[in-house]
Amino acid sequence: MKLRESLGLTQRQIAEAVGVTDQTVSNWERGVYLPRLTPMQTAKLCKITRLSIEELAQVFEK
Repeated sequence: MKLRESLGLTQRQIAEAVGVTDQTVSNWERGVYLPRLTPMQTAKLCKITRLSIEELAQVFEK
């Protein structure tokens, strides 16, 4: 994910912040699966990526 890389974050850092495995983050980035997150996990992903929920949704719409 270019966004993650531009923020200088690893898949593991994203995974730990959200409470999933780094393999799950890899699957999101490769388009294998869309994130299925709880509201709290979504909030944590927004915080670490510095995106609003609307911006985050657009990232995964592509």
